[in-house]
Amino acid sequence: SSDLIDSHTHLTMQFGKSTYADKFHLNPADYAIQSTVYARRTLLAGFTAVRNVGDEHNESIALRNAVNAGEVPGPRIFSAGQFIGTTGGHADPTDGYNWALQGDPGPKDGIINSPADAWKAVRQHYKDGADLIKIMPSGGVLDESSSSENPQMTLDEIKAVVAAAHDYGFTVAAHAHGAEAIRRAVLGGVDSIEHGTFMNDEDMKLMKEHGTWYVPTIIAGEFVMGKAKEGWYPPQVARKALEVGPKIMATAGKAYKAGVKIAFGTDAGVYPHGENAQEFVYMVQAGMPPMYAIQAATTHAAALLKRTQDFGSISVGKYADVVAVPGNPLDDIALMKQVDFVMKEGVVYKQDGKPTGAALKSSLGM
Repeated sequence: SSDLIDSHTHLTMQFGKSTYADKFHLNPADYAIQSTVYARRTLLAGFTAVRNVGDEHNESIALRNAVNAGEVPGPRIFSAGQFIGTTGGHADPTDGYNWALQGDPGPKDGIINSPADAWKAVRQHYKDGADLIKIMPSGGVLDESSSSENPQMTLDEIKAVVAAAHDYGFTVAAHAHGAEAIRRAVLGGVDSIEHGTFMNDEDMKLMKEHGTWYVPTIIAGEFVMGKAKEGWYPPQVARKALEVGPKIMATAGKAYKAGVKIAFGTDAGVYPHGENAQEFVYMVQAGMPPMYAIQAATTHAAALLKRTQDFGSISVGKYADVVAVPGNPLDDIALMKQVDFVMKEGVVYKQDGKPTGAALKSSLGM
């Protein structure tokens, strides 16, 4: 088929038991170097483009530039740079720290508490070279605060982010689990709702009226639910993982039946990079036809990026991105996990199931 696009990745992180402690002894450079490994794994899994929806220090912008320059093999990256959220919210980089270490992160760090802050944070993203904006208008699972779903941005703050984003040519992706947070994000004009766990009928109706995309990330819910049972996370996080995890698949199925537009996205980094295609299996389990699941990762994901002219289907004038699997995934969707050929922009990175020389070399010019 043509290229596959993952609309929800975090190439600069991979969650493990040590993640919470790592923040105290790893530097942005460490995360950036790790991200080159994750980028290669993602490309070899057949994903030739990704929307990287948030990091802590703009490492994904540097990674994007390195991939574009041919220095590192990886997918084409559209980076949201740093997350944007509110004090104590899901994007707060010092959540869970003691007072001496908390500081007071502000708009330059992606933390806003007013419409004016929102404008400054978006302008900082423009200055930093981001491609899009990612906001956190609800609680989340893996942060150390108490709620996975409470609203964490006012409607005015969301509207300010969207207005600023439009001035600077950005789309806006909104992480939102709770029904009220989803409602505000849709009314505020965001382009996509990510996760959408506790989405209700009113939210779905509004999303259809506003043309809002839904990126379910079912695999993230399934993965954190499993790991919470294995004792991976602090108690507060484990509790939230067990609340959210089991619900995402059902919500995705309901949204599909209701006619909400769905784009493929996984939350890669919450589960191990390279396993992205498991999402196709879960989408079909949720009730989507295999063809729809594949379209969600091609034409739909390209439309969400507003880049249908460049990729998402095979035709003259588009990037020469081709991904193949050994058989017909419409008969067996699990074949999407066995990508054996990957071409990106005319360069073959995987042939007969094995990485080529191009996948291993990096070209830093003298």
